[in-house]
Amino acid sequence: MQLVIEALSKTYPNGVRALNGVSLTIKTGMFGLLGPNGAGKSSLMRTIATLQLPDSGTIRFGEIDALHEPDALRRVLGYLPQEFGFYPNLSAEVTLDHFASMKGIVDRGQRKELVASLLNQTNLYDSRKKHVGTFSGGMKQRLGIAVALAGSPKLLIVDEPTAGLDPTERHRFLNLLAEIGQDIVVILSTHIVEDVRELCNAMAIINKGEVVVAGDPRAIVDRLNGKLWRKYVSKAELPAVKASYHVISTTLLAGAPVVHVYAEQSPGDGFTPIEADLEDVYFHQLGLAGLTEAV
Repeated sequence: MQLVIEALSKTYPNGVRALNGVSLTIKTGMFGLLGPNGAGKSSLMRTIATLQLPDSGTIRFGEIDALHEPDALRRVLGYLPQEFGFYPNLSAEVTLDHFASMKGIVDRGQRKELVASLLNQTNLYDSRKKHVGTFSGGMKQRLGIAVALAGSPKLLIVDEPTAGLDPTERHRFLNLLAEIGQDIVVILSTHIVEDVRELCNAMAIINKGEVVVAGDPRAIVDRLNGKLWRKYVSKAELPAVKASYHVISTTLLAGAPVVHVYAEQSPGDGFTPIEADLEDVYFHQLGLAGLTEAV
């Protein structure tokens, strides 16, 4: 089973072009969709989830034409949006039971068994009687995943799921996604590079509504190896370095700037070669998109 998106475009009534000819093929496993805020990730996720129609393009999941058979896709879809809410005074158990019944599971015994299984899977069983309003952000995210899994989906979409989580909750949530993603198509939409690096065997970077690169993260990173250089500079030197070299990122180490530069050959002048990582790819691709726009 795979999701095939072809030439998808969407412009909102206010004139914002959120998607511009997006084409992707997403197979079983974890797929990471990276991009800055406002890049079009959420617009793409909402369109795939049949919550809005595109202006043009097609979406197919296996034999399902999502744009002409939205109900058929919804039956195999789980969706955790960027923002969602639960009734704070209901327990996790009651909340999940309610959503399971909405998914069409009418047999009370079957629903009870499913709710217990999902609460165990998301490590919430011991908190099943607690009001959701007392849950931490990470616990609410895990309950959201339990809701999304209630209908045994073949396609799961999670939009910015780890934003705002502390490191412990983030790793617990990512481990849960990794388990889920072994057998179904999972799309992880995020601006957090580490989430994609840790989880995904396929990815795309989207910026200004367009896919700027897609493929195996390892192969994409390999393309930059041998072309990245690092130098520690003073704050006073930084403007001149940015004017003279293709700087893809600047970070601080002990308060001093560290620049990463893209160059086909050694820039000399104290630069040392470094091995590329996914964050370098991310900044490099967004920088290229900015240069293209400027031209």
